[in-house]
Amino acid sequence: MLNHEWKWSASVLSAILVMAMATPAVLAKSADAKSIEDAITKMEKESAKADVAGQTGEWMKAHQASDYTMGTSWGAWESSSELQKQAGNPAKNKTSKRDITDIKVSVYGDNTAIARYKDSYDIMVEGEHRTRTVLTTDTWVNEKGAWKMVASHSSQADQKIGD
Repeated sequence: MLNHEWKWSASVLSAILVMAMATPAVLAKSADAKSIEDAITKMEKESAKADVAGQTGEWMKAHQASDYTMGTSWGAWESSSELQKQAGNPAKNKTSKRDITDIKVSVYGDNTAIARYKDSYDIMVEGEHRTRTVLTTDTWVNEKGAWKMVASHSSQADQKIGD
């Protein structure tokens, strides 16, 4: 009977040790994910502020990958170089208002994150006034320790079928 109790105690002790060793790794991963979520959320908010301040070009250079592509809610693909060109012509391209809400960031491993949010804006693109609320998804990757946006896609929010 004593031998049976010892085996049971050893099994319980082994399970406790395994859990104790695994818990810090799980907590570290969740802490890392939280810090990535916070960093991406901050950069998304900074993007909106940069747009309104007329500093879009500088923000894009710092935070977008060179092959960044955006699918707009107006049905067009725009490359990083096209967006940089627009940012260089503030007489025809400017942001009067941009409000980002409902940000949700999901982290996948150490190098990928997806940000989803609602974006209400009042802008001028190539001299054409545009105002709309869109649902946006941004894909971020960690390139050598720096988070870069590689792709975005937006769809018009609250659109009725047939619009």
